[in-house]
Formats: sequence, C-alpha cells, structure tokens
Amino acid sequence: MEKKSCLISFLLLVFLFSCKESVSSKSGQEPEKPVKKEYYTNPIIKMSLPDPTVIRADDGSFYLYATEDIHNLPIFKSSDLIEWSQVGTAFTNETRPNLVKGGALWAPEIRKIKDKYALFYSLAIWGNHWVSTIGYAIADKPEGPFAEKGKVFDSRDVDVENSIDQFFFEDNGKYYMIWGSFRGLYIMELNISDNLDITYNLDTKQRLAGDAYEGVNIWKRGDYYYLFASVGSCCEGEKSTYKTVVGRSKSLFGPYVNKEGKTMLDNSHEDVIAKGNGFVGTGHNSTLIEDDAKNTWMIYHAFQLDALQNSRQVLLDKVLWDVEGWPYVQNGIPSLKAEVPVINKK
Repeated sequence: MEKKSCLISFLLLVFLFSCKESVSSKSGQEPEKPVKKEYYTNPIIKMSLPDPTVIRADDGSFYLYATEDIHNLPIFKSSDLIEWSQVGTAFTNETRPNLVKGGALWAPEIRKIKDKYALFYSLAIWGNHWVSTIGYAIADKPEGPFAEKGKVFDSRDVDVENSIDQFFFEDNGKYYMIWGSFRGLYIMELNISDNLDITYNLDTKQRLAGDAYEGVNIWKRGDYYYLFASVGSCCEGEKSTYKTVVGRSKSLFGPYVNKEGKTMLDNSHEDVIAKGNGFVGTGHNSTLIEDDAKNTWMIYHAFQLDALQNSRQVLLDKVLWDVEGWPYVQNGIPSLKAEVPVINKK
C-alpha cells in the first residue's frame, strides 16, 4: 500500500512539472534568472594614499587627492568610486608651494568655489607645530594644473599650535575653515573675493572639540551638523590605534555631543569605524559622498595587516543612519566585500 501511494505521488509531481514546462514553452517565457549583484572589495586602492579627499566633478567623474607619499600631491580619477587610476599630481617641482622651507604637503582638501577648483593643503614639518601652515591653490579643472594662491593662515597667525588638517565648509552663503590636530579643533569664518582671494576673520574663531582629535570634516543632514574626526595614533603600522568618531549639533558652532549628551569639547564622541577584518588605523576620512541613490559613503585610509608594505591604503564603506539619525558603518569595522555604490554614468 505504501509503495502504491508513493508511486501515485511521484507520477503526480511529474505531471505537474510537465504542465508547468508546457505552459512556459507555449508562452515563450524563459525561466527567471537571479539578479546578479555587483560587489567590490577593500582596499579600493592598494597603495599608500593617506588622508584622502574626494570630489565629484561636473562630468560625473570622481577625483581623489592624498598626502604626498607620491611627491607633489597625487590625483586619482574614477567613474564609479571603485576603479581608480592616477592622472597626475597637483603640483610640479616648479609650481610646488614654498611657504615653509623643507615642509611636506599633507591632508589636501578639494572644493569647487565660484566655478574654480580650490585645493587646500597643510604645509608642515613633522614635530615643528608652530610652523604649520594652511595654503591653497586653484584650477579650472579638477586634474589641474593648480596655480598657487598662497597662505590662508599659519599656527602663529591664529595662535593654534599644529594648524593642519583643514576642512572647508560652506553654510547659508558663508564660508568657514575648520582645522586642528591634537591641540583642539577650531572653526573660523572666511572672506572670499570673486577672484578667490581668501582672508580670515579672527574674531569669529571658536573651539569646537578637545585635544583628542584631528582629520575633521562636517556633514549636514536634516537638522544636524555631524562632526567626524579621527582619534588615536595614525602612523604606527600594525600598532596604529586610529579610528573614526563622530558627534553632532544643531548649530555649526556646536556644542557637538555624543548620544549621552557629553561634549566633544570634553573628548566624548561615538565610534563610527575602528579596527577589524585585518585592518587597523581606520581614519582620516574624506567628507561623505552621496551616490545617485542618495546613499552616503566614506572613503578613508587604513593599514592592511597582511600588506603592511603598502602602508595606508584607501578603503570605502557605506555610512548607514540609525532611527535616531546617528551614522554608523555595518559592524563598526571595514568591510571585506560589499555592494557597489549606485553611480549613473553621464
């Protein structure tokens, strides 16, 4: 009896399958194929490009600039935020800024201001904090050539030791510089003429955060300004403790607080991304980048433990937002493999 029942069930399944195949064949429809997702792997650039900054140009391409492990500030280009190629350097030996004799070019920051591309940079000597200088150069195109415009200010001008890691921010028709490295983070209003001459208003200088931070940038979302920064040691290979943190405020001038209401002036913050998945030193992120689906992304540098010879490589991760509006990266660590940004090619 059991054998007969099993045989009937088997024949019924064969009949139903045959009917389904017949209907599909008659209708001319092919069986649905699974949607293929595209993924990328970190690092997205497997070479030393510390302190990356990124801008999307009018043609839809992305341009990345970094501290000069490649002499004279390297420039890389991408159409999708994943595949990058070097297209030159911001300066040549002849056009290189000479505001600080023997200084190195650090932590560039790129912006489009009044139809020009303005490249801000730190010119400094390691360990000599009072000669730290913030300068800028301009170009008609993101790949240059950049023409030197000179100094915005230096440490002695504004009485802030280690005046580096500048971040340019435009808000409600006004311009600001936010800067600092382990001697406090500060903000100050700038005046910019039509030909991009920049002066600063020292009377507007205000401290935003304590002495735990550097690599600052600000992102406006909804009612809040989010102050991203890096804490820890940046440059000790596998011993690096660098990580990216955040606080937020309803005012550009603060106070910036963590989830408990403690202020960044007291070195309190929320973690965004720290070591994990074989990476350490996860910090100094570019300003956030929106893809064409309005997802937010963060480009930053890190050491890869099994490729320390490549020094601080470039990584990419999506920034998510919780129900209370706080940013975070999935699991709080770099991704090894993730779905690509949504980029509509122009």
